[in-house]
Amino acid sequence: MRKSFLIVIFISLCALGGCDMFRKIAGRPTSDELERKRVEIEEDRARAAVLEAERRTMADSLAVVDSIHKLSGAVRGLSDLGGLSSDSLEFRYYIIVGSFRSGVNADALLKNVEKSGYSASLICFSNGLMAVGIQPSDSAGDIFRSLKKVKGESFCPEDVWILVNE
Repeated sequence: MRKSFLIVIFISLCALGGCDMFRKIAGRPTSDELERKRVEIEEDRARAAVLEAERRTMADSLAVVDSIHKLSGAVRGLSDLGGLSSDSLEFRYYIIVGSFRSGVNADALLKNVEKSGYSASLICFSNGLMAVGIQPSDSAGDIFRSLKKVKGESFCPEDVWILVNE
């Protein structure tokens, strides 16, 4: 009788208290504490993933700038050239294959570039220069790959550079 009474008490305690009661008695974390810790670990992993992605982006950007420098290319911003004289540019980066004071010379290069299969844009700066820009992109990695390709073209000068639309 006593044995069955202990079994009934044990089953009642399990039903009423559940595992958390025994965990607490044993000094172990409860299911709520375990869930909070799981959520905290997931949040830490998500923060670490964001930081790693930012680190990779920064490393990629530095690698692109270093690679452009090694290719003897230059990177210039709009402010270096006094800004645009027309509407703003659509993309962040453009490869500039020539800049001229004469519209005739700019148009001649523009036509030559288009004959080679590239779409080109005439970019007018407020300082009076007209540049021929090709391969517009919003990605630094893409513009670097394009620069490597363009440097092999017959129309591409040694002093090709990248315009950064600030």
